Amino acid sequence: MKRICLALPTDRACAPMLRELAEEATYAVTHFNVEIAVLVLDSSAPADFGEHARVLATLPLIPGIEIVHLDENAQRAFLQNVIKDAAIAEPERILDLMLPGRRSYGACTNRAFVIAAALGCESVHRRDSDCTYQELDGAKIFPIHHELTIGTTAAAARDRVSTVDLAPGSDDLPVVMAGASFIGDMSVDIDDIRQRDPEIYYDVVSLWAPGDATEAEKRALVAESFTGAGTEPFRADESVLTVVDPMRVDMSNIAFHRIQEQVPLPPATDTIGSDYFLMHLVHDAGLPGVLHNRHIVNFHTGERKTDEGFASYQLALTKFFLSMLYLHFVYERMGVAGSSLRDAHGDVDAAAVAEIVRKSMQLPVDENLDRLEKLGSAYRRLGGRHADFAETLAVRHEVLLDEARQDMDDFAVLIDVWQSLIRASTSAGAGPFR
Repeated sequence: MKRICLALPTDRACAPMLRELAEEATYAVTHFNVEIAVLVLDSSAPADFGEHARVLATLPLIPGIEIVHLDENAQRAFLQNVIKDAAIAEPERILDLMLPGRRSYGACTNRAFVIAAALGCESVHRRDSDCTYQELDGAKIFPIHHELTIGTTAAAARDRVSTVDLAPGSDDLPVVMAGASFIGDMSVDIDDIRQRDPEIYYDVVSLWAPGDATEAEKRALVAESFTGAGTEPFRADESVLTVVDPMRVDMSNIAFHRIQEQVPLPPATDTIGSDYFLMHLVHDAGLPGVLHNRHIVNFHTGERKTDEGFASYQLALTKFFLSMLYLHFVYERMGVAGSSLRDAHGDVDAAAVAEIVRKSMQLPVDENLDRLEKLGSAYRRLGGRHADFAETLAVRHEVLLDEARQDMDDFAVLIDVWQSLIRASTSAGAGPFR
Protein backbone atom coordinates (compact mmCIF):
# COMPACT_ATOMS: atom_id res chain seq x y z
CA MET A 1 0.00 0.00 0.00
CA LYS A 2 1.27 3.46 -0.91
CA ARG A 3 2.17 5.66 2.08
CA ILE A 4 2.19 9.40 1.54
CA CYS A 5 2.77 12.58 3.55
CA LEU A 6 0.20 15.38 3.55
CA ALA A 7 2.26 18.26 4.94
CA LEU A 8 1.35 21.65 6.36
CA PRO A 9 4.13 23.99 7.54
CA THR A 10 2.72 26.88 9.59
CA ASP A 11 3.79 29.75 11.82
CA ARG A 12 0.28 31.14 12.48
CA ALA A 13 -3.05 30.16 13.99
CA CYS A 14 -4.79 27.88 11.48
CA ALA A 15 -7.19 25.53 13.27
CA PRO A 16 -9.79 25.63 10.43
CA MET A 17 -7.21 24.51 7.86
CA LEU A 18 -6.07 21.67 10.13
CA ARG A 19 -9.62 20.32 10.19
CA GLU A 20 -9.86 20.62 6.42
CA LEU A 21 -6.49 18.92 6.00
CA ALA A 22 -7.81 15.96 7.98
CA GLU A 23 -10.86 15.92 5.70
CA GLU A 24 -8.58 15.69 2.67
CA ALA A 25 -6.68 12.83 4.29
CA THR A 26 -9.97 11.04 4.99
CA TYR A 27 -11.05 11.54 1.38
CA ALA A 28 -7.81 10.00 0.11
CA VAL A 29 -7.87 6.98 2.42
CA THR A 30 -11.55 6.38 1.66
CA HIS A 31 -11.23 6.60 -2.13
CA PHE A 32 -7.72 5.27 -2.77
CA ASN A 33 -5.44 2.50 -1.56
CA VAL A 34 -3.18 4.72 0.56
CA GLU A 35 -2.04 5.40 4.09
CA ILE A 36 -1.43 9.02 5.06
CA ALA A 37 0.86 10.70 7.54
CA VAL A 38 -0.56 14.17 8.17
CA LEU A 39 2.54 16.17 9.08
CA VAL A 40 2.10 19.56 10.75
CA LEU A 41 5.37 21.45 11.21
CA ASP A 42 4.32 24.09 13.69
CA SER A 43 6.40 27.21 14.36
CA SER A 44 3.47 29.20 15.74
CA ALA A 45 3.29 30.93 19.12
CA PRO A 46 2.77 28.66 22.16
CA ALA A 47 -0.92 29.53 22.54
CA ASP A 48 -1.58 28.78 18.87
CA PHE A 49 0.44 25.57 19.03
CA GLY A 50 -1.65 24.48 22.01
CA GLU A 51 -4.88 25.15 20.15
CA HIS A 52 -3.57 23.23 17.14
CA ALA A 53 -2.70 20.29 19.40
CA ARG A 54 -6.20 20.29 20.87
CA VAL A 55 -7.81 20.38 17.43
CA LEU A 56 -5.65 17.57 16.10
CA ALA A 57 -6.26 15.43 19.19
CA THR A 58 -10.04 15.62 18.71
CA LEU A 59 -10.22 14.90 14.99
CA PRO A 60 -12.46 11.96 14.05
CA LEU A 61 -9.77 9.97 12.23
CA ILE A 62 -10.27 6.70 10.41
CA PRO A 63 -7.73 3.83 10.14
CA GLY A 64 -4.93 4.61 7.72
CA ILE A 65 -4.33 8.16 8.94
CA GLU A 66 -1.54 9.15 11.33
CA ILE A 67 -1.13 12.65 12.76
CA VAL A 68 2.41 13.95 13.40
CA HIS A 69 2.44 17.41 15.01
CA LEU A 70 5.90 18.82 15.74
CA ASP A 71 7.05 22.10 17.25
CA GLU A 72 10.47 23.49 16.41
CA ASN A 73 12.13 21.84 19.42
CA ALA A 74 11.00 18.40 18.28
CA GLN A 75 12.07 19.16 14.71
CA ARG A 76 15.47 20.38 15.89
CA ALA A 77 16.11 17.30 18.02
CA PHE A 78 15.30 15.00 15.13
CA LEU A 79 17.43 16.97 12.68
CA GLN A 80 20.40 16.99 15.05
CA ASN A 81 20.32 13.21 15.24
CA VAL A 82 19.91 12.80 11.49
CA ILE A 83 22.79 15.16 10.76
CA LYS A 84 24.95 13.28 13.26
CA ASP A 85 24.04 9.90 11.76
CA ALA A 86 24.79 11.21 8.28
CA ALA A 87 28.33 12.14 9.43
CA ILE A 88 28.09 15.49 7.66
CA ALA A 89 30.83 18.10 7.84
CA GLU A 90 29.79 21.45 9.34
CA PRO A 91 26.83 19.96 11.23
CA GLU A 92 25.88 23.26 12.88
CA ARG A 93 25.75 25.02 9.52
CA ILE A 94 23.53 22.31 8.05
CA LEU A 95 21.23 22.44 11.08
CA ASP A 96 20.95 26.22 10.64
CA LEU A 97 20.09 25.77 6.94
CA MET A 98 17.40 23.26 7.86
CA LEU A 99 15.97 25.21 10.79
CA PRO A 100 17.07 28.85 10.62
CA GLY A 101 16.04 31.42 13.19
CA ARG A 102 14.28 33.44 10.48
CA ARG A 103 11.34 32.58 8.24
CA SER A 104 12.32 30.36 5.33
CA TYR A 105 9.77 28.90 2.95
CA GLY A 106 12.34 26.57 1.45
CA ALA A 107 13.68 25.33 4.78
CA CYS A 108 10.26 24.50 6.24
CA THR A 109 9.43 22.41 3.18
CA ASN A 110 12.86 20.77 3.27
CA ARG A 111 12.08 19.67 6.82
CA ALA A 112 8.86 18.15 5.56
CA PHE A 113 10.83 16.24 2.91
CA VAL A 114 13.31 14.85 5.43
CA ILE A 115 10.72 13.92 8.05
CA ALA A 116 8.48 12.34 5.40
CA ALA A 117 11.36 10.02 4.53
CA ALA A 118 11.56 8.96 8.18
CA LEU A 119 7.82 8.34 8.19
CA GLY A 120 8.21 5.96 5.25
CA CYS A 121 6.36 8.19 2.79
CA GLU A 122 7.18 8.06 -0.89
CA SER A 123 5.62 11.40 -1.79
CA VAL A 124 5.01 14.76 -0.11
CA HIS A 125 1.81 16.73 -0.73
CA ARG A 126 2.05 20.32 0.54
CA ARG A 127 -0.65 22.74 1.61
CA ASP A 128 -0.47 26.19 3.24
CA SER A 129 -2.19 27.62 6.29
CA ASP A 130 -3.52 30.66 4.39
CA CYS A 131 -5.52 28.55 1.94
CA THR A 132 -8.77 26.63 1.83
CA TYR A 133 -10.52 24.32 -0.63
CA GLN A 134 -13.07 25.06 -3.32
CA GLU A 135 -16.48 23.40 -3.12
CA LEU A 136 -18.87 22.03 -5.72
CA ASP A 137 -22.41 21.08 -4.73
CA GLY A 138 -21.41 21.13 -1.07
CA ALA A 139 -18.40 18.83 -1.50
CA LYS A 140 -14.82 20.06 -1.03
CA ILE A 141 -12.57 19.75 -4.07
CA PHE A 142 -9.40 18.07 -2.82
CA PRO A 143 -6.23 18.26 -4.99
CA ILE A 144 -5.05 14.89 -3.69
CA HIS A 145 -7.57 13.32 -6.07
CA HIS A 146 -5.11 13.96 -8.91
CA GLU A 147 -1.88 13.99 -6.92
CA LEU A 148 -2.05 10.26 -6.27
CA THR A 149 -1.16 9.73 -9.93
CA ILE A 150 2.46 10.47 -9.07
CA GLY A 151 4.76 7.54 -8.44
CA THR A 152 3.60 5.65 -11.52
CA THR A 153 5.30 5.70 -14.89
CA ALA A 154 4.03 8.06 -17.54
CA ALA A 155 2.72 5.03 -19.44
CA ALA A 156 0.65 3.91 -16.43
CA ALA A 157 -0.63 7.44 -15.84
CA ARG A 158 -2.06 7.89 -19.32
CA ASP A 159 -5.41 6.37 -18.43
CA ARG A 160 -5.74 8.50 -15.28
CA VAL A 161 -5.72 11.94 -16.94
CA SER A 162 -7.93 13.83 -19.38
CA THR A 163 -5.17 14.69 -21.84
CA VAL A 164 -1.62 13.61 -22.62
CA ASP A 165 0.95 16.08 -23.91
CA LEU A 166 4.33 14.37 -23.63
CA ALA A 167 7.23 13.96 -26.02
CA PRO A 168 7.76 10.48 -27.51
CA GLY A 169 10.00 8.29 -25.40
CA SER A 170 8.66 9.53 -22.04
CA ASP A 171 6.53 6.51 -21.14
CA ASP A 172 9.13 4.83 -18.93
CA LEU A 173 9.87 7.96 -16.93
CA PRO A 174 8.30 8.42 -13.46
CA VAL A 175 5.57 10.98 -12.85
CA VAL A 176 7.34 13.07 -10.20
CA MET A 177 5.06 16.05 -9.67
CA ALA A 178 1.38 16.95 -9.65
CA GLY A 179 0.00 20.40 -9.07
CA ALA A 180 -2.51 23.11 -9.74
CA SER A 181 -2.74 26.79 -8.92
CA PHE A 182 -5.07 28.96 -6.84
CA ILE A 183 -7.98 31.32 -7.10
CA GLY A 184 -8.73 34.16 -4.69
CA ASP A 185 -6.23 36.69 -3.39
CA MET A 186 -2.99 37.23 -5.30
CA SER A 187 -0.16 34.97 -4.19
CA VAL A 188 1.93 38.07 -3.46
CA ASP A 189 0.19 40.69 -1.35
CA ILE A 190 0.70 43.74 -3.58
CA ASP A 191 -2.75 44.24 -5.06
CA ASP A 192 -2.97 47.59 -3.29
CA ILE A 193 -0.14 48.83 -5.53
CA ARG A 194 -1.92 47.53 -8.63
CA GLN A 195 -5.11 49.33 -7.63
CA ARG A 196 -3.41 52.61 -6.75
CA ASP A 197 -0.99 52.95 -9.66
CA PRO A 198 -0.72 50.34 -12.45
CA GLU A 199 2.50 51.84 -13.81
CA ILE A 200 4.26 51.69 -10.44
CA TYR A 201 2.92 48.14 -10.11
CA TYR A 202 4.57 47.36 -13.44
CA ASP A 203 7.84 48.95 -12.30
CA VAL A 204 7.83 46.79 -9.17
CA VAL A 205 6.70 43.43 -10.55
CA SER A 206 8.92 43.65 -13.64
CA LEU A 207 11.92 43.56 -11.29
CA TRP A 208 11.69 39.79 -11.25
CA ALA A 209 12.24 39.56 -15.01
CA PRO A 210 15.71 38.69 -16.32
CA GLY A 211 17.96 41.69 -16.71
CA ASP A 212 18.03 41.34 -20.51
CA ALA A 213 14.25 40.93 -20.90
CA THR A 214 12.60 43.09 -23.55
CA GLU A 215 9.83 45.53 -22.71
CA ALA A 216 7.29 43.20 -24.32
CA GLU A 217 8.56 40.25 -22.26
CA LYS A 218 8.32 42.28 -19.08
CA ARG A 219 4.76 43.38 -19.87
CA ALA A 220 3.76 39.76 -20.51
CA LEU A 221 5.37 38.60 -17.27
CA VAL A 222 3.69 41.30 -15.20
CA ALA A 223 0.30 40.51 -16.74
CA GLU A 224 0.37 36.88 -15.54
CA SER A 225 2.37 37.24 -12.33
CA PHE A 226 0.90 36.26 -8.95
CA THR A 227 -2.67 35.91 -10.24
CA GLY A 228 -2.86 32.11 -10.30
CA ALA A 229 -5.80 30.58 -12.13
CA GLY A 230 -7.85 33.78 -12.03
CA THR A 231 -11.38 33.74 -10.65
CA GLU A 232 -13.15 30.92 -12.51
CA PRO A 233 -14.41 28.37 -9.95
CA PHE A 234 -14.10 24.59 -10.29
CA ARG A 235 -16.81 22.97 -12.41
CA ALA A 236 -15.39 19.64 -13.61
CA ASP A 237 -12.07 17.80 -13.50
CA GLU A 238 -9.43 18.41 -16.10
CA SER A 239 -5.92 16.99 -15.95
CA VAL A 240 -2.96 16.86 -18.31
CA LEU A 241 0.01 14.50 -18.24
CA THR A 242 2.78 16.80 -19.40
CA VAL A 243 6.02 18.56 -18.56
CA VAL A 244 4.41 21.10 -16.26
CA ASP A 245 5.00 24.83 -16.76
CA PRO A 246 6.15 26.22 -13.37
CA MET A 247 4.00 29.31 -13.91
CA ARG A 248 0.85 27.16 -13.83
CA VAL A 249 1.26 25.71 -10.32
CA ASP A 250 1.55 26.98 -6.76
CA MET A 251 3.38 25.63 -3.73
CA SER A 252 0.17 25.50 -1.71
CA ASN A 253 -1.13 22.93 -4.18
CA ILE A 254 1.73 20.61 -5.07
CA ALA A 255 2.97 17.06 -4.65
CA PHE A 256 6.42 15.60 -5.31
CA HIS A 257 7.62 12.01 -5.74
CA ARG A 258 11.32 10.96 -5.62
CA ILE A 259 12.74 14.27 -6.76
CA GLN A 260 12.34 15.81 -3.28
CA GLU A 261 14.77 13.14 -2.01
CA GLN A 262 17.35 14.01 -4.67
CA VAL A 263 17.55 17.82 -4.55
CA PRO A 264 16.32 20.19 -1.79
CA LEU A 265 14.80 23.65 -2.04
CA PRO A 266 16.90 26.79 -1.50
CA PRO A 267 16.98 27.50 2.26
CA ALA A 268 17.05 31.28 1.78
CA THR A 269 15.60 33.25 4.69
CA ASP A 270 13.08 36.10 4.47
CA THR A 271 12.59 35.41 0.75
CA ILE A 272 9.24 34.62 -0.82
CA GLY A 273 9.37 32.16 -3.71
CA SER A 274 12.39 30.31 -2.35
CA ASP A 275 10.34 27.10 -2.31
CA TYR A 276 9.57 26.98 -6.05
CA PHE A 277 12.87 25.56 -7.30
CA LEU A 278 11.83 21.93 -7.80
CA MET A 279 9.06 22.96 -10.17
CA HIS A 280 11.71 24.42 -12.45
CA LEU A 281 14.01 21.44 -12.08
CA VAL A 282 11.21 19.01 -13.00
CA HIS A 283 10.37 21.14 -16.03
CA ASP A 284 13.93 21.69 -17.23
CA ALA A 285 14.85 18.01 -16.84
CA GLY A 286 11.83 17.06 -18.93
CA LEU A 287 10.24 14.92 -16.23
CA PRO A 288 6.52 14.08 -16.45
CA GLY A 289 3.99 15.66 -14.16
CA VAL A 290 0.24 16.13 -13.87
CA LEU A 291 -1.29 19.58 -14.23
CA HIS A 292 -4.88 19.66 -12.96
CA ASN A 293 -7.55 22.22 -12.14
CA ARG A 294 -8.44 21.53 -8.49
CA HIS A 295 -7.18 24.97 -7.52
CA ILE A 296 -6.77 26.01 -3.90
CA VAL A 297 -8.43 29.20 -2.61
CA ASN A 298 -5.79 31.66 -1.44
CA PHE A 299 -6.42 34.38 1.15
CA HIS A 300 -4.33 36.98 2.95
CA THR A 301 -4.04 36.86 6.73
CA GLY A 302 -4.31 39.92 8.91
CA GLU A 303 -0.77 40.09 10.24
CA ARG A 304 0.51 41.24 6.83
CA LYS A 305 -1.47 44.45 7.24
CA THR A 306 0.18 45.47 10.52
CA ASP A 307 3.20 47.77 10.34
CA GLU A 308 5.53 44.98 11.45
CA GLY A 309 3.96 42.47 9.07
CA PHE A 310 4.10 44.93 6.20
CA ALA A 311 7.80 45.63 6.67
CA SER A 312 8.59 41.92 7.00
CA TYR A 313 6.68 41.08 3.86
CA GLN A 314 8.28 43.86 1.83
CA LEU A 315 11.71 42.61 2.85
CA ALA A 316 10.80 39.11 1.69
CA LEU A 317 9.57 40.53 -1.62
CA THR A 318 12.77 42.54 -2.04
CA LYS A 319 14.92 39.47 -1.42
CA PHE A 320 12.80 37.54 -3.93
CA PHE A 321 13.69 40.10 -6.61
CA LEU A 322 17.38 39.85 -5.69
CA SER A 323 17.34 36.05 -5.79
CA MET A 324 16.26 36.17 -9.41
CA LEU A 325 19.67 37.39 -10.58
CA TYR A 326 20.99 33.95 -9.66
CA LEU A 327 17.92 31.81 -10.23
CA HIS A 328 17.31 33.06 -13.78
CA PHE A 329 20.88 32.00 -14.58
CA VAL A 330 20.32 28.60 -12.94
CA TYR A 331 17.01 28.02 -14.72
CA GLU A 332 18.52 29.01 -18.07
CA ARG A 333 21.48 26.65 -17.61
CA MET A 334 19.24 23.81 -16.42
CA GLY A 335 17.04 24.37 -19.46
CA VAL A 336 20.06 24.08 -21.75
CA ALA A 337 21.17 20.91 -19.96
CA GLY A 338 17.67 19.48 -20.34
CA SER A 339 17.40 15.70 -20.14
CA SER A 340 21.12 15.40 -19.40
CA LEU A 341 20.23 16.49 -15.85
CA ARG A 342 18.73 13.04 -15.25
CA ASP A 343 19.35 9.42 -16.09
CA ALA A 344 17.12 7.01 -17.98
CA HIS A 345 15.26 6.17 -14.75
CA GLY A 346 14.39 9.83 -14.13
CA ASP A 347 16.81 10.35 -11.24
CA VAL A 348 18.34 13.83 -11.15
CA ASP A 349 22.09 14.47 -11.12
CA ALA A 350 22.30 16.58 -7.96
CA ALA A 351 26.00 17.33 -8.44
CA ALA A 352 25.27 18.88 -11.83
CA VAL A 353 22.60 21.09 -10.27
CA ALA A 354 24.98 22.17 -7.49
CA GLU A 355 27.63 23.06 -10.06
CA ILE A 356 25.20 25.32 -11.91
CA VAL A 357 24.19 26.98 -8.64
CA ARG A 358 27.84 27.67 -7.81
CA LYS A 359 28.50 29.13 -11.24
CA SER A 360 25.68 31.60 -10.69
CA MET A 361 27.59 33.05 -7.74
CA GLN A 362 30.19 34.45 -10.16
CA LEU A 363 27.68 36.92 -11.61
CA PRO A 364 28.33 40.63 -11.00
CA VAL A 365 25.83 42.30 -8.68
CA ASP A 366 25.22 45.42 -10.82
CA GLU A 367 21.81 44.10 -11.93
CA ASN A 368 20.75 43.63 -8.31
CA LEU A 369 21.93 47.07 -7.31
CA ASP A 370 19.77 48.43 -10.12
CA ARG A 371 16.82 46.42 -8.78
CA LEU A 372 17.24 47.93 -5.33
CA GLU A 373 17.42 51.45 -6.69
CA LYS A 374 14.34 50.99 -8.90
CA LEU A 375 12.35 49.43 -6.07
CA GLY A 376 13.26 52.28 -3.74
CA SER A 377 12.27 54.85 -6.35
CA ALA A 378 8.90 53.15 -6.97
CA TYR A 379 8.11 52.95 -3.26
CA ARG A 380 9.00 56.58 -2.65
CA ARG A 381 6.52 57.54 -5.36
CA LEU A 382 3.86 55.51 -3.59
CA GLY A 383 4.47 57.34 -0.31
CA GLY A 384 3.26 56.27 3.13
CA ARG A 385 4.49 52.94 4.48
CA HIS A 386 6.08 52.10 1.15
CA ALA A 387 8.20 55.25 1.29
CA ASP A 388 9.14 54.47 4.89
CA PHE A 389 10.28 51.01 3.83
CA ALA A 390 12.30 52.51 0.97
CA GLU A 391 14.25 54.59 3.50
CA THR A 392 15.15 51.51 5.54
CA LEU A 393 16.12 49.73 2.33
CA ALA A 394 18.51 52.46 1.25
CA VAL A 395 20.94 51.77 4.10
CA ARG A 396 20.86 47.98 3.64
CA HIS A 397 21.95 47.63 0.01
CA GLU A 398 25.31 46.00 0.66
CA VAL A 399 23.93 43.62 3.27
CA LEU A 400 21.09 42.53 1.01
CA LEU A 401 23.40 42.04 -1.96
CA ASP A 402 25.70 39.87 0.15
CA GLU A 403 22.80 37.86 1.58
CA ALA A 404 21.41 37.09 -1.86
CA ARG A 405 24.75 35.69 -2.98
CA GLN A 406 25.27 33.82 0.30
CA ASP A 407 21.86 32.20 -0.13
CA MET A 408 23.13 30.50 -3.29
CA ASP A 409 26.27 29.27 -1.55
CA ASP A 410 24.09 27.82 1.22
CA PHE A 411 21.88 26.15 -1.37
CA ALA A 412 24.83 24.48 -3.09
CA VAL A 413 26.16 23.22 0.25
CA LEU A 414 22.76 21.76 1.12
CA ILE A 415 22.49 20.04 -2.27
CA ASP A 416 25.86 18.39 -1.60
CA VAL A 417 24.66 16.71 1.60
CA TRP A 418 20.97 16.27 0.79
CA GLN A 419 20.90 12.63 -0.20
CA SER A 420 22.98 11.72 2.86
CA LEU A 421 20.37 13.48 5.02
CA ILE A 422 17.54 11.60 3.33
CA ARG A 423 19.28 8.23 3.78
CA ALA A 424 19.97 8.93 7.45
CA SER A 425 16.37 10.02 8.00
CA THR A 426 15.02 6.92 6.28
CA SER A 427 17.25 4.77 8.48
CA ALA A 428 16.09 6.61 11.62
CA GLY A 429 12.49 5.72 10.86
CA ALA A 430 9.35 7.03 12.53
CA GLY A 431 10.24 5.96 16.06
CA PRO A 432 11.09 9.48 17.28
CA PHE A 433 7.57 10.66 16.40
CA ARG A 434 5.60 7.90 18.12
